[in-house]
Amino acid sequence: MEYVILSLVLLAIGIYGLMAKRNLLKVLISVELIAAAASMNFVVFSSILGDQLGQVFLILALSVDTAITSVVIALVLIAYREHGIIDVWELSKLKKSEE
Repeated sequence: MEYVILSLVLLAIGIYGLMAKRNLLKVLISVELIAAAASMNFVVFSSILGDQLGQVFLILALSVDTAITSVVIALVLIAYREHGIIDVWELSKLKKSEE
């Protein structure tokens, strides 16, 4: 039961980071915390049920999450090189000014 509470705490921290932070890297870390909470739930509930399927989903989720993270980091680097900013609000203003 402690792991479920830890997972809920990670989820809450991740959601707070998504709503409160404006830096793209901090938003990425928040998304990673949410993904870690979901992965932890896979393992906890599969161990409670005595099934190995949750651990298989964990491996799949971690590999997909790693690929997505690398793409997002590359996009953040490109945005920083092109515009010199990594603030979410400033990047959205650039989109509005180009239209």
